[in-house]
Formats: sequence, structure tokens, C-alpha cells
Amino acid sequence: MRKLLVAAGFALLSVNAAQAQEQEPPYVPETDKAVVQKLDEWQDWKFGMIIHWGPYSQWGVVESWSLCPEDEGWTQRKPYGIPYYDYLKKYEALGKSFNPVHFNPEHWAKAAADAGMKYVVFTTKHHDGYCMFDTKQTDYRVTAPDAAFSKNPRANIAKEVFNAFRKEGIHAGAYFSKPDWHTEYYWWSYFPPRDRNVNYDVEKYPERWEKFKQYTYNQIEELMTGYGKLDILWLDGGWVRPLKQQTKESLSWSKSAPQNQDIDMAKIAGMARSRQPGLIVVDRSVHGPFENYRTPEQQIPDKPLDYPWETCMTMGGSWSYVPDDKYKSVNVLIHNLVDIVAKGGNYLLNVGPGPDGELHDAAYTTMKGIGEWIHINGDAIYGTRAVAPYKDGKVCFTRKKDGAVYAIYMLDEGEKVPATISFAGLTPAKKARVEILGAAGALVWKTQGGKTVINIPASVQNKGLKHAVAVRISAVDKM
Repeated sequence: MRKLLVAAGFALLSVNAAQAQEQEPPYVPETDKAVVQKLDEWQDWKFGMIIHWGPYSQWGVVESWSLCPEDEGWTQRKPYGIPYYDYLKKYEALGKSFNPVHFNPEHWAKAAADAGMKYVVFTTKHHDGYCMFDTKQTDYRVTAPDAAFSKNPRANIAKEVFNAFRKEGIHAGAYFSKPDWHTEYYWWSYFPPRDRNVNYDVEKYPERWEKFKQYTYNQIEELMTGYGKLDILWLDGGWVRPLKQQTKESLSWSKSAPQNQDIDMAKIAGMARSRQPGLIVVDRSVHGPFENYRTPEQQIPDKPLDYPWETCMTMGGSWSYVPDDKYKSVNVLIHNLVDIVAKGGNYLLNVGPGPDGELHDAAYTTMKGIGEWIHINGDAIYGTRAVAPYKDGKVCFTRKKDGAVYAIYMLDEGEKVPATISFAGLTPAKKARVEILGAAGALVWKTQGGKTVINIPASVQNKGLKHAVAVRISAVDKM
């Protein structure tokens, strides 16, 4: 009877939690003035780079997820059918053999700067628990004495990455996974893991959970004190959250009764901001005071959102390195950037270095192509905000703080700049100057059939402009 009552209690708790959280909670605005200012600056940056990298790149497999005993496509172990603990032993041994002898973060940073990226988010630790920084909390790290790369003078990889990018004028952000599938404080070896969640009862073993909280706090404190200026703490693993903040989605990620995986974000954020004033904290998918901006993954919202947000998306098909990854075209990536910025968001584009420490050649050529476009059209992207009607057909709109508006016409692959660009919803002011970035001279325009029609001279059409053209309108009548 007691077992039945306990089970019934867990079931009721699960149902109540799910019902309470079916509606997405509203965005909670930040009150710290330094953070509010940093968020405003971040919204000016628009374009960033996220880097997923770890020992798993040696196998060219998805980061961390093959350790998770969930039967999903992205968690499959190779070869299929290999016993779990045999696989775990081989996977964890990758940390010792990881030896990226061509690691050159200055090369990455220069390519990112040339592409127009303004901030970087680097994976200091993913869910597998392997630390790409010199933590003192565990030997499961790239600087461990028995790790192949530990004798390299650049072994403290995260520090080298942050330094290299900052030297290029790029703001630094630390990705950090809240769950840790290596530490005994989260996946206790006494029990087998069942899914991505903590594998023991945190109410029954509170001292073990307290050790996990301290372990997490200590590692984040290390990052906040020994790695220079950081602007963003980007926390992943949203199932690690207080029970009262569980949602229908996060509850679906557990095969057992939901648990109170509260790591005391208030304490962590307070400590982090005492070391890094103005730090943006992104507790991904955990809607509340520590989710300074939201992060739709691999998708672009259909419409503008009324809070700070960032689409995080892969440049290729995978977050981490795979040998034969297929990269999106420059045209597609620029169109994504324009669409996201027109809707008020930022674009965080992922690349995954290989086991030797280099990026695919395709990553460099792709970033070079983006940079060539940004060099001409960056004023239509940076320091802008959304303006209605946001988009009309193939034209997206952005607004500068001085009231100027850009109408950005997105060219299909191989399409030549048309003789006219027309759109509804915005009309240039009577004495407004209308010009196209990358070409000298004012453009002639008129209103016709409820639309603004801008004439593009043949000389501009033949300049070879690609991907998208930005028309600057110094002032508009309708805002």
C-alpha cells in the first residue's frame, strides 16, 4: 500500500507540474542596470559564433549524447548494439588521446572577425563532463597529467580561445553544461543511468546533490575568475531546474518521477556577476530571472518576439565535427541572418573543429563569403532593431537608432539585382535620401498601388552584388 501511495503521489506531482507549466511563462526582464546595458549592447552585435568541441571529435560522433541511455536518433552508439559500459569505457578514454596538435584559435578568431562575428560562445564543458579548461574539480579535463595534450603550452584550451577572440575585438561567452554525466555527484555509479537526468533520488540522498551543486558552483567560479573578461554565461541542459519550473516538455525528458534539480541559480548568478559585472546569464529554456535571452535552436521564429532572443544554428548539419559535414550555402546563411535581424534577434552560428584542432576548409570559405557581404552591408545589420512590417515578400526591414530604415532585398541564388525593388508598409519621407549600400548615388522612388517602388539603375544592377542588397532610407513617414 505504501508503494502504491508513493507512486500515486509521484504521478499526481507530475500531472500538477505539467498542468501548471503548459503555458510558456512570460519573459522576466532583468533589473540589474549593468546587465540591462550589456543586453542592449548584445542586441547591437547581431552575429556570433558558437564552437562545439571536445574529445568526441576524434570519432566524428555527436557530442556527449551517445552516452545517454535514450533510444533516439542522436543518441545511437556505434557500432550499433555495443554494450553500454563497453562503449562508456572507450568513450571516456578519448579524453586521454585527444591531442589537437594544430590547435590555432587565432586562425578561428581571424576568420570569425572577417566574417563580421561580434561574439563567441565556446563549450567549456558539455554534458559528458569533459572539461576544456583547467578545472581543479576533476581530472576529467584536457589539462590532466595523463591527457595527451596536457604538455602542450596551450593545453588550457578555453583560456586560449577566449584570449584569441578578445584580441580580435570579439566578445567572449562561456558555454557550460549544468548536467554532468561523468561526475559521481550527478550520475552516481551505484545506479545505472536511465535517461539524461540525475540517476538517484535527490530527496533520499540530499548530501550527494549538495556536492553536485557545490561542484557546479566551483567550476563556474573558476571560469568567472581565471579566464579574463566574459560577457555571457550560456548554460545548457535545461532539465536541470527546480521542480516548480518544470514544463510539459522538460517532464517528457524523464522516464521516472520528476525531481527537484535545483542548483541555486540565484547563488551562481550572484557570484558570477560579482566577478563579471554586467554578465548576461542564459539559463536556456528555464523561463525566469536567469534567462536573460531566449535561444530557439535550429529554427527561426515565424514572427518577431517581444523579448531578447538568439537563434543558435549549425553552419553545417552537425553541432560537432563530422568528416563529411555539408555546409549551408553563403546565400542561405545570409538570408537567415537578415530574416533573424529583421525580427529583432541575433544569429549564433555553430562550427565544430576537427580532432586536430582545425576547422573544415568549407567553414573558412563560408565565413569568408559571409564577410564579403557584411563588409558592404553591415550597417543594415549591426545596431539595428526590428520595425514593422518586418518583412514583405523578399524584402526585410531593419531600423537604425537615428530613424533611418533599411529595406533589404534577398536575392535568390544567382539572381541579378532587379530593375525595381518594391514593398508595402513603409514609405520614404518626402525629402528622404534613398541609396543602396555598395553603390554611389541617390535612387529614384515613387509610390504606386499602395507600394514604394525604388528604381535601380543598370549600373547598380551590373555591379555583381550578391545574396542581398540593402537600400538605406534616411527617414520614413510610417513607423
